Amino acid sequence: MSSLSLAVRDSSTMLRRNLLHARRYPSLTLNLLLTPVVLLLLFVYVFGDVMSAGIGGAGADRSAYVAYLVPGILLMTIGGTTVGTAVSVSNDMTEGIVARFRTMAIHRGSVLTGHVVGSVLQAVLSVVLVGAVGVAIGFRSTDATVLEWFAAFGLLTLFALALTWIAVGMGMVSPSAEAASNNALPLIFLPLVSSAFVPLDAMPGWFRPIAEYQPFTPAIETLRGLLLGTGIGHNGWLAVAWCLGLSALGHRWSKRVFDRDPR
Repeated sequence: MSSLSLAVRDSSTMLRRNLLHARRYPSLTLNLLLTPVVLLLLFVYVFGDVMSAGIGGAGADRSAYVAYLVPGILLMTIGGTTVGTAVSVSNDMTEGIVARFRTMAIHRGSVLTGHVVGSVLQAVLSVVLVGAVGVAIGFRSTDATVLEWFAAFGLLTLFALALTWIAVGMGMVSPSAEAASNNALPLIFLPLVSSAFVPLDAMPGWFRPIAEYQPFTPAIETLRGLLLGTGIGHNGWLAVAWCLGLSALGHRWSKRVFDRDPR
């Protein structure tokens, strides 16, 4: 069997293992999934009228803020889902299963590949579920073409891949599942200081650059542009650059830790 065939076979086995774990222990995934749904409902039905007036002017209905909010919540969903990846990787590293895998005749990279592919699939499924909630409460994207929908889906997948590799690295260097969960919290908190909930021009001048150039804001603005027809400007290439840079950084970090870790 060739090296490529071995890698594909073993990666598929590890992917199946991780998906079975997610199915048998769904509580963490459900908890992380409920957070963006609760925030979506909270901001729409509690703050929606006030926020709509701030964004669309006096007399604007709640649908204006629903359209503004949903793209940010979708990106936030990805950040929350990858926290579960960090916890899962940390469990494997600390409970001895990785040490067992090292003694077996399997492709070394398949352990990481299984975690990454499984996490991306779960993130995409979570985005679909949260997106369905958004549609149910009034989100519409009537102006987006088929090509723009494919581009939006590709951006979400690429963003999920980038955050997953970072989460894998966080899980590998964490001494416990609790530490991994804490280390990955920035993936949930960063959307809160982005343009997910309010426009950049409504933020204080000293805070605006922090919100503007972190990874989530360019991705959110690009997703809004694709789905709602707003201007994308420099956010498109900036979002792709963030995704590629984080993917490369996370992959290199995870691989180095995995290759040298004696556990």
